[in-house]
Amino acid sequence: MSARGRCAKVLPSELNKVCPERGDDPATHPRKMSDFEVVPNLQQSSSSVSKSRRKAHFPTGSNEKENLISWIPENIRKKECTYFVESSQTSDSGRIVCECGYLREQHLDDAAKPPIFLGKEWDPSRHIQEMPTDAFGDIRFTGLGQKTGKYVRVSSDTPPRVIYHLMTQHWGLDAPNLLISVTGGAKNFVMKPRLKNIFRQGLVKVAQTTGAWIITGGSHAGVMKQVGEAVRDFILSCSHKEGEIVTIGIATWGTVYNRESLVCPMGGFPAEYVLDEENQGSLSCLDSNHSHFILVDDGTHGRYGVEIPLRTRLEKFISEQTKVKGGVAIKIPIVCVVLEGGPGTLDTIYNAITNGTPCVIVEGSGRVADVIAQVANLPVAKITMALIQKKLSVLFQDTYELFTESKLVEWTKKIQDIVRSRQLLTVFREGKYGQQDVDVAILQALFKASRNQDHFGRENWDHQLKLAVAWNRVDIARSEIFTDDHDWKPSDLHPVMAAALISNKPEFVKLFLEQGVRLKDFVTWDTLVYLYDNLAPSCLFHSKLQKVLLEEREHTAGSKMPRLQMHHVSQVLRELLGCSTQPLYPKPKHTERPRLSIPVPHIKLNVQGSSLRSLYKRSAGRVTFTMDPVRDLLIWAVVQNRRELAEIIWAQSQDCMAAALACSKILKELAKEEEDTDTTDDMLALAEEYEHKAIGVFTDCYRKDEERAQKLLTRVSEAWGKTTCLQLALEAKNMNFVSHGGVQAFLTKVWWGKLSVDNGLWRVITCMLFFPLLYTNLITFRYFWQLGHAGTEAELSSSLTLCCLGEAAELTPIPAPSREKRLQPMGCLARLRAFFTAPIVIFLMNILSYFTFLLLFAYVLMVDFQPTPSWREYLIYFWLFSLVCEETRQLLYDPDGLGVVKMASLYIKDFWNKLDICAILVFIAGLTCRLIPSTLYPGRIVLSLAFIIFCLRLMHIFTVSKTLGPKIIIVKRMMKDVFFFLFLLAVWVVSFGVAKQAILIHNEERVEWLFRGVVYHSYLTIFGQIPSYIDGVNFNIDQCSPNGTDPYKPKCPETNADNKKPIFPEWLTVILLCLYLLFTNILLLNLLIAMFNYTFQQVQEHTDQIWKFQRHDLIEEYHGRPPAPPPLILLNHLQLLLRRGLLRQPATHHKLKEKLEKNEEAALLSWEMYLKENYLQHQQCQEKQNTEQMIRDIAQRVDVLAELLDLDRVKRTGVVEQRLGSLEDQVHQSAQALRWMMQALRGNGFSSGEDVPPVALDTKEMDLQGKHEESQPPHHVLARNLLYPGSHTLRFPVPDEKVPWEVDFPLYDPPAFSADHKDMAVQDPFSLSLESLLKINYNTMDGLIDRQSFHGLYAVQDGLPLNPMGRTGLRGRGRLHCFGPNHALHPVVTRWRRNLDGSIIRKSLKKMLEVLVAQYPLSDVWALPGGSLEPGETLPLKLKWILRREFWPQFQNLLKQGTEVHKGYLDDPRNTDNAWVETVAISVHFDTQNDVEMKRLNSFLQGCDPELCIRWQVLDKRIPLHANHKELLHKVSTLLGAYY
Repeated sequence: MSARGRCAKVLPSELNKVCPERGDDPATHPRKMSDFEVVPNLQQSSSSVSKSRRKAHFPTGSNEKENLISWIPENIRKKECTYFVESSQTSDSGRIVCECGYLREQHLDDAAKPPIFLGKEWDPSRHIQEMPTDAFGDIRFTGLGQKTGKYVRVSSDTPPRVIYHLMTQHWGLDAPNLLISVTGGAKNFVMKPRLKNIFRQGLVKVAQTTGAWIITGGSHAGVMKQVGEAVRDFILSCSHKEGEIVTIGIATWGTVYNRESLVCPMGGFPAEYVLDEENQGSLSCLDSNHSHFILVDDGTHGRYGVEIPLRTRLEKFISEQTKVKGGVAIKIPIVCVVLEGGPGTLDTIYNAITNGTPCVIVEGSGRVADVIAQVANLPVAKITMALIQKKLSVLFQDTYELFTESKLVEWTKKIQDIVRSRQLLTVFREGKYGQQDVDVAILQALFKASRNQDHFGRENWDHQLKLAVAWNRVDIARSEIFTDDHDWKPSDLHPVMAAALISNKPEFVKLFLEQGVRLKDFVTWDTLVYLYDNLAPSCLFHSKLQKVLLEEREHTAGSKMPRLQMHHVSQVLRELLGCSTQPLYPKPKHTERPRLSIPVPHIKLNVQGSSLRSLYKRSAGRVTFTMDPVRDLLIWAVVQNRRELAEIIWAQSQDCMAAALACSKILKELAKEEEDTDTTDDMLALAEEYEHKAIGVFTDCYRKDEERAQKLLTRVSEAWGKTTCLQLALEAKNMNFVSHGGVQAFLTKVWWGKLSVDNGLWRVITCMLFFPLLYTNLITFRYFWQLGHAGTEAELSSSLTLCCLGEAAELTPIPAPSREKRLQPMGCLARLRAFFTAPIVIFLMNILSYFTFLLLFAYVLMVDFQPTPSWREYLIYFWLFSLVCEETRQLLYDPDGLGVVKMASLYIKDFWNKLDICAILVFIAGLTCRLIPSTLYPGRIVLSLAFIIFCLRLMHIFTVSKTLGPKIIIVKRMMKDVFFFLFLLAVWVVSFGVAKQAILIHNEERVEWLFRGVVYHSYLTIFGQIPSYIDGVNFNIDQCSPNGTDPYKPKCPETNADNKKPIFPEWLTVILLCLYLLFTNILLLNLLIAMFNYTFQQVQEHTDQIWKFQRHDLIEEYHGRPPAPPPLILLNHLQLLLRRGLLRQPATHHKLKEKLEKNEEAALLSWEMYLKENYLQHQQCQEKQNTEQMIRDIAQRVDVLAELLDLDRVKRTGVVEQRLGSLEDQVHQSAQALRWMMQALRGNGFSSGEDVPPVALDTKEMDLQGKHEESQPPHHVLARNLLYPGSHTLRFPVPDEKVPWEVDFPLYDPPAFSADHKDMAVQDPFSLSLESLLKINYNTMDGLIDRQSFHGLYAVQDGLPLNPMGRTGLRGRGRLHCFGPNHALHPVVTRWRRNLDGSIIRKSLKKMLEVLVAQYPLSDVWALPGGSLEPGETLPLKLKWILRREFWPQFQNLLKQGTEVHKGYLDDPRNTDNAWVETVAISVHFDTQNDVEMKRLNSFLQGCDPELCIRWQVLDKRIPLHANHKELLHKVSTLLGAYY
């Protein structure tokens, strides 16, 4: 018994047996608001899948499964046959089956019982019922790996919104950027190997790059198999993240082989499916390479094509959805790709074209695809039944006999309609220029369709650009969008620029910058807030911002989360950049307007209540631009670790060196807090890259001009928080940058002050001891250029150009046009001041002072430490007081206004400051004890410890030495190793000491002797001091205390009571001692040596950089230190106290900062930017010259050459076609000559006209004739659409050649349809009975109904009039209310389009019109303000809706004054064989701007029905109106000579 029969009989108690993974039904949870928004009419949903969890594939947690189990049976149904009727056909095994195709035992129990009220004939609408589905969950293909997909069995009547909700909310799929519907042959067909590879690569590429869904038939055959194998090959060749392509198979449930294994009422998680092609018979197996399956069930078995209507509806529904990504909303586009195929494929193509879906036909794949491809370029008039019959006989050789004449008629009609919509049809030909790849053809097809789509104004171009950004196909944007066909304004690109930034699409950002987008205009305050609102939730910076907002909410005690403002961003940035920078975005005052006028409830891609375009449609007074837009965008990109984007923006920056160093600092700080190791590595690598960029730019600057380059180091950058490049590099610990030769030269220059760096150290020391030598040539000074005669000292220092005395004559000063420069010699006092204020001299004097202090301190401790302090000891106290004052000055020195708390934290961070505080505190403690007579000796001990700490402080002095400085760094690093080693050593020492103590000695209660025995003796044992009593040989009872009462002796080991001999196990203690010495002396000590060696080698490589980096701190300290050494430094402190306390003078900035004038700063930054461009060009040249890059370029060229060789065959075919064309021209010329000769001979009487052979027409004339027919179709087209509007009635297909009534068409048997209009007072009979039809009077006035045609008398057959334009494929009157002509009126109201100054706008030298259009209720399209005339009325009802009643007579007068542009038949989709629309189109044009009638018309339009939409719209050929209305507009524009 099959599973179908079993499923119906499964009891609730047996569910666990069928699906052992499932238990009882889970409880239903309340539904979320997001579910209501997506599917408003669904039953109670329990989906809890959020978009943040939609990652690789599908939810696998128990909650998700329970939600799925409760949601699917409530919302998704299957179909079951409820009435068994024997069919004349049998199953494959010869058994009796029902009309539905299933066996008797596969039906429900009630279906096999005798019928009562069901009737004898089987009717699908009555005998097939819906019930909850019993097949859904995960599908795993047995024997084909562990890959798991999703599947569900759905009814053929399932609403598409329910399926879309299942896929997006429960299956966890993100909405697609593109929908690719692949259709074609369902059987195995053979493709050419090259075409197969091109198709596979192109399809997967377009799906992977655009984030598309691929929809196929899902079976393991034909084109579906090709798609599956293409996806499989791509997944195998890519990483896990790249290899995610959503491939959805929509198949018929009744044709799936082995579908019984998928049946499980509680869901299969997973269901094991066996792919068995050998035994499938007429059924089909599912393809294992698809990721999702939707199995459509109509209650039948073995019938193919059931899924096509649902698939069409689902694709249309998805294409109507709007996806918001990166702040830009796009309608999800859809494209149909066709390979090979049969009749079902033709129906799919026709439905796609009818719904406006672009189709890509792959030529060369066979059958239907080749038929359409071969006639696609022909005029529709040439696509005849004979031509189609010929094509079918060639391409359908195996099944050609199955094509009846009626089928041929249908195929011809459908192919004509398909080819007529050329804008939706794209033929992919192998080797076609510009179409070497299928992905390009697919995207070009979408753009082609979008470009030819009706639209208002710029909407079409905007939509195309949004699609390109969403797909991330910058190549398509360059070739298809940014062309000469449309001029883009930079402001038009601002919304998509923001979308490209948010979506991290650097190539598009680069493209938009090339197209003229100026960051200065793009980056407004609101734009920045919008960008930060759209940070990825996984971004660390986003979480830090959220923390700041939460803190602010707690601080304000509010319940609502505060809006994100830029000062919140600034707060986080200051934490990352360091407190040396000022806030980049100051907090606005309460009186200011709030910067942000966009409500942001959550961090989403779209901002509620606003769109991207609205950010740029505000008045100029409201837009607030930032100080440095490039900096702002660079920070935004860097905090998200977006390498390519940040690199593009950094290339636009002006203050590039500071920007690179700031980025390095931000990234390093973020890397410290980042939890993901991969992201941390990426951040550190990017930080290093920006450091190298700063080094590269500075190197070029330093080579060009050393003085200017060093100004860049100390220039105060307003854009980066009033800090300097040097300070940023130090904050970021960019050792490579600080150790650069140019930076070190600058530090050396600062170190020597105004002294020349060429002076030897011995000269400085000599002059320091004997300062009169300063006035000799022993010491050389650097001089500066004095600017003019009135220049102040600040001006001179800001434009300092130092030079050595001996080289002054050779230097060329930097030109300054408005100032005079001359050498300024130094006087005696200036020399003295310059010498003693030089940092190196201050440093040497402090060294001398410190050594003197230590010598005096040591002398007092060892020689002169009296109960009453001596004068030397008082001098030490005074000296220490001066040191305390200096440390206090350093602690309180705050030129940047950071605050006492922040300065204290910065002060404590320095290791040497900690050592100073420790030494001073210990000294004060010792001094306190020393002044108390009872603690004199402890005081001396504490002071001795303080002396040790003061001596350790000497190491800081030696860091300036290039020889000793690196060694001190190595010692500091090794101290960390020692602490780690001591931890390991303590384990062994304590373990051995406790074991030894417990074995040897019993109950030792003295703590000091316990410590000695456990720790002290064990530690000394490492160095060879082994206890003599440990082995019992050298035991002496006199050296210990038996009872432990002697405080100066240890307690004796365990001994016997008789002879006092030790009784402890000597062998055990010896073994423990040996093991202890083995591990400590050999293992741990050698480990310590190895650690020291590793640290030395590691640090030695970077010792020079580390020393150069730390050298700055010493130089900066003595650069801002008072010149006098302790204790004379108290005089400087007193002077400082007087200035700040009494005179209230501001603090002097001693830091290495220099604020330049605006003009000088602008010139300096321009010079830096110029050299940055040189650096980037040099980098590009180096990349091109790189060996690996050259190899890649050569490989790419070889690939291109191979493709060209492969295309050679196609090119040869093109050459053959050219030769055939030239031969055709020659034959044509010969035919013309023969015609002329025959005419000449016949004119001379040599032959009669009857014997003249026919001569072919000129091919060029035929082409022109075809084009004319294409633009002006000879027959009605809209009136022959197969699906009649507003109904489910299908017309009889009528090819173009069979339209005229005069053409014989024996097969013509159209259906009849007449709608019953209950809202119409007057309408013709609903039935086509002869009695009712004989009452109608045609070709005359029939009461109030005018049945006269503008085209004269029309024929009447069997009581029904015949459409004068020919057959339409439908009898009756359709939705029209009268048989025969139905008269209508269409006023075309126009005016000239004008500028603000009143001048008429022109395009292509023609004036442009504006036309009045309306959108009526319950209609999605715009139309002219007119329509059908009611019997006896002069104005259409729809026109009356627009105008007020009092204006109707005046409008009639306007119509009488207007110009008639059309009078006659109107090609309308409602037309039938017996009823048609005839209209009168009248042009009402207002020529002047101040026309009184136009103003009155506008005033009466304002009071019309609020449900109507009325507007003046620019008139061109892409205006979105009904097709027949556009023909009327064309005639009006031709009449007025306007642009169309």
